[in-house]
Amino acid sequence: MDMDDLAWQASNYRGLSPRTVRLLLAHGHLNLVAQVAVDRGEWFCAEGAVEELCQAGDFGRALSVMEPFVVTGWRAAFYAKAEILLRAGRTKEALDLVRPEEADRASTTECRDLAEVLGKAGRIDEAIELLVPHLDKSWLLSVLVDITDGQGRDERVLELIAPLADHARQARGEEHRDYAFSDAQELQARVLERAGRADEAIRILGQDIAGRRFLAQNTLITYAELLARHGRLDELRELGGGQDARTVLDVYAGALRSDGRVEEAEGVMRDAIAADDWVGYRAWLSSMLLAEGRLDDAIVVAEPGFGWYDCSNLLAPLVHPLLDRPEELLYLVEHPRVVPHHGHEEFQHWWRAWALAGLGRVDEAITVAGLDRPWTDPRIVKADLLRRAGRLDAAADELRALGTIKAREELCEVLVLQGRADEAIAIHPTVAEQRAAEPKPKSVPLGENGYSLEPPF
Repeated sequence: MDMDDLAWQASNYRGLSPRTVRLLLAHGHLNLVAQVAVDRGEWFCAEGAVEELCQAGDFGRALSVMEPFVVTGWRAAFYAKAEILLRAGRTKEALDLVRPEEADRASTTECRDLAEVLGKAGRIDEAIELLVPHLDKSWLLSVLVDITDGQGRDERVLELIAPLADHARQARGEEHRDYAFSDAQELQARVLERAGRADEAIRILGQDIAGRRFLAQNTLITYAELLARHGRLDELRELGGGQDARTVLDVYAGALRSDGRVEEAEGVMRDAIAADDWVGYRAWLSSMLLAEGRLDDAIVVAEPGFGWYDCSNLLAPLVHPLLDRPEELLYLVEHPRVVPHHGHEEFQHWWRAWALAGLGRVDEAITVAGLDRPWTDPRIVKADLLRRAGRLDAAADELRALGTIKAREELCEVLVLQGRADEAIAIHPTVAEQRAAEPKPKSVPLGENGYSLEPPF
């Protein structure tokens, strides 16, 4: 293994994917996953095995799994090893491992990573002071807030956040707005709340909202959720009835539902739809009705949007909770009101095929899936439907006959489900095979002036 291969795996979710690793571990194959990590340089196997071993208190073996990755010099492996050492109580070794040799020349990213390790090691003050010189980088502010949570340093954090939150307030009125610290106000409110000063957080953020002194929609949502968490439903109702209704009304309705006032929540959204028939209101209400077991009512609410260009805004939120409930999914996609338009018909075909397969009706599912479509590999689609129907032998036969890299990846999971984990690992393509199968960038001939010699179409 080398750093390039490891970085490629991590950024592309290749090698044995996290999903495949979770499947192996769920079937009790920790020893195999750990061995594959070392033997084949599989990063996600290493991560999965290390987590399981640390949970079992076997830190020595976790370190032995991670060590070959550390030897490559890959930064992520160093921090993974430091995490193991911390969990083993070997704090000094962990810090020595990741502390830059020349601290004054460390990059912002290195300081962030070291601060997180310091925070986990309980060296909170040192972590804070390490970050202070870099807080001109807005993305570090949330790191500061995260590592100090529950550490008794809220007053110090508030001191550091205050000028940045003020900067965000002032930026709203500037001609060229600076969005660098657009999350500072919500982070300030978060720290105030966790410090036991929720009323102060509500007051300060409420003044910002009323004066329109905020840059990001998330600040408004944060305020609404803050009101909801502290039972300030009257203020939340007033907020949801104003100019920001599309952003926060669902928070109000959700608070009512959480309080056991389901009929009121439904009424709020039905009134909103009557006044402003917006897709967001219909999506929220239909999802709530589905969660309450009222599928027919959910369909009626969502149906007007099925004919819109982007029907997925209303149809998909109903489908996804039903993917492992094939009988209800089939009822939904075969309902006469569910007729997607504008090129989205394939959604209904796929979902119907999955439902049929889940009910064991594989031949119908294969017909519905439309395997002659040019953008699908018919054998892999067929194998997926067979797998959904529990016909693992037939699924494995389809994939084995195909023999492509993708087919071998899918076959690996089928074999694990059949209890043949060793064979599954042997059949799964190596990282080198996966990389070799990646499409190569097309080489475009250039003229003397540097422009392409090929026509633009």
